[in-house]
Amino acid sequence: MTSPTPRHIPDRLTSPLSRALKSWEALLCVTALAIFIANALASPYFLDPWNLSDASFNFTEKALIAFAMAMLIIAGEIDLSVASIIALASTIMGLAMSMGAPVPVLVLLGIGTGLAAGAFNGLLVTRFNLPSIVVTIGTMSLFRGISYIILGDGAYTGYPAGLAWFGQGYVWWVFSVELVLFALMAAVFYILLHRTNFGRAVFAIGNNATAARFSGIRVDRVRFTLFLLTGGMSGLAAVCLTSRLGSTRPSIATGWELEVVTMVVLGGVSILGGSGSIPGVVIAALVMGLVTFGLGLLNVPGIVMSIILGVLLIAVIALPRLWARARRA
Repeated sequence: MTSPTPRHIPDRLTSPLSRALKSWEALLCVTALAIFIANALASPYFLDPWNLSDASFNFTEKALIAFAMAMLIIAGEIDLSVASIIALASTIMGLAMSMGAPVPVLVLLGIGTGLAAGAFNGLLVTRFNLPSIVVTIGTMSLFRGISYIILGDGAYTGYPAGLAWFGQGYVWWVFSVELVLFALMAAVFYILLHRTNFGRAVFAIGNNATAARFSGIRVDRVRFTLFLLTGGMSGLAAVCLTSRLGSTRPSIATGWELEVVTMVVLGGVSILGGSGSIPGVVIAALVMGLVTFGLGLLNVPGIVMSIILGVLLIAVIALPRLWARARRA
């Protein structure tokens, strides 16, 4: 007598604990723990609380953009102009500073410039039905080109002392303003994506935009809002980065778009859209921060870090598919 064939139990029928343990986020947590232990063994300075606090500056600004970028990619779009938006926002802040603008105006101008750039991207994509990857490659050159026109080979320095609080200040002990802002934005975007109708609309659009439109979702409005959010978070990152560096150059944040996309995809967001989570992006940001800081403590050259980042991007695009195949098996 032959034994019955085992039946496959769908994930939705298994326990929440079982699903959590088999999730991509669980694998990321194990990876983060392994990297933390490896860094602690590799350098005697790693476990110093102030050094760990400094490590947070390697990912907080990029993670602010990654939260919005995650939602945009889940909806089936992408924005490759985020680093150039930072350059443009920082340049506008420096221009206003040279004219005597106070700190609150500089902050508003930085965020406002990001919102305007995001609205411009969103308008081109939704109104003219252009592919977002093509549009944002174009605006990537446009926004940074404007910064070079304004500044050339020069730089804006001498920002007011009050601005330094955003990028260099501490709320309590080793908890920097940027780290607290990172945690706050993580909570906000978690609620927005996973606990609101807007977030459900984002997933629906990413899975099937045509079906979402016929179900009554205002697809173009949601997409425009996502580009607006991504631009606004890029403007906020520009405020933090400019504050931390204390200067503005047109080359600021060069290459950040690659790191932000890597952070999002490493967090389990499908590059094809339709799936992903904010907790995954949070853990991915910590992993990338630990990797970067650990390599820095070991005096690894920047070009080697770039190579590692490129390999990581390729790996994280391939690994989710291999992970899904392994789970089905």
